[in-house]
Amino acid sequence: MGNRYDNRKLFKNREEAFKKLFQKRGVKFVRHYDTARLMNPSRTVATFDTVQHIWKTGDRFYKLAGQYYNLPSYWWIIAQYNHKPTEAHVKLGEPIWIPVPLEAVVGYMN
Repeated sequence: MGNRYDNRKLFKNREEAFKKLFQKRGVKFVRHYDTARLMNPSRTVATFDTVQHIWKTGDRFYKLAGQYYNLPSYWWIIAQYNHKPTEAHVKLGEPIWIPVPLEAVVGYMN
């Protein structure tokens, strides 16, 4: 199992718009990962088992990934599955669905 940066192209950003910033930092370019093309699984198509979690104060996607997957770096799976790009898109008391097992979900999303 990999992480979300596996199979992502790395490129050198030499955009003229950032020239002053590069000079300030003493660099000629910055390395960036190419934007990922991710899909949101449909709950009708993706037949994963899920665990319901009710969002409460202090919750973060990475904490939920750590709790349910033992891998906080897979926070993006929970965010994607629930169509919530950031924690700011989740309201207190809202149910969040955790797809399990992780191996099956990563295999589906890759």
